[in-house]
Amino acid sequence: MARAMTLQTRAMVRFGIGAVISAAMLFLPAGSLRYWQGWMFLVVTWGFLFPAVLYLAKHDPQLMERRLRVREKEREQQLFKVVASLIYFPAFLLPGLDFRFGWSRAWLDPVPLGVVLVAQAVTLAGYGLAFWVMRVNAFASRTIQVEPGQEVVSIGPYAIVRHPMYAGMVLIMLATPLVLGSYVAFPFFALMVPLLAYRLINEERVLRRDLAGYAEYCERVRFRLVPGVW
Repeated sequence: MARAMTLQTRAMVRFGIGAVISAAMLFLPAGSLRYWQGWMFLVVTWGFLFPAVLYLAKHDPQLMERRLRVREKEREQQLFKVVASLIYFPAFLLPGLDFRFGWSRAWLDPVPLGVVLVAQAVTLAGYGLAFWVMRVNAFASRTIQVEPGQEVVSIGPYAIVRHPMYAGMVLIMLATPLVLGSYVAFPFFALMVPLLAYRLINEERVLRRDLAGYAEYCERVRFRLVPGVW
């Protein structure tokens, strides 16, 4: 029990820091607390994530331990982390700057409320898909590696595409700038999609090499990310 509580505390502290950093990256560039899209994004996103983290820490502590790891062993994954950080963090600053200086409003039009709400629903769908992945795959680590006792998972979303976690992340990346009311930020967030494709291709190489039965699973489930497309 003490260990579980310690894990819950660690997880909540980690995600709490993430929430504070996210708020700072939105409102400091915006220069105003009247950035309502930023408030909606934070309330909805972290309103989903905090209960999900507490649930996983309580009901699947080994999975949560894996999700708290950040050190990659594969050289390609280390490169992905560096490049992704150089793209994602500057991109996340753009919506607040766009709110302050009105680039989208001046060059295009304000993002309509309906688009903002639909995009928010899409981000929730992305997080929901990621949570579903973690419910059916206890080895859904944040880092790319194969652990003792790990088996191929082919149920739930894994019966549809081979990388449903990445599918959820693509939804989140493409919808987030619209949730935050910024057309200008959209191309920068979209740059994360080919990076995620690079990461999952390398992950497949590792799984084919180290995880028994994964090559056969790839023969059964043809599509990596989008059913009928790729």
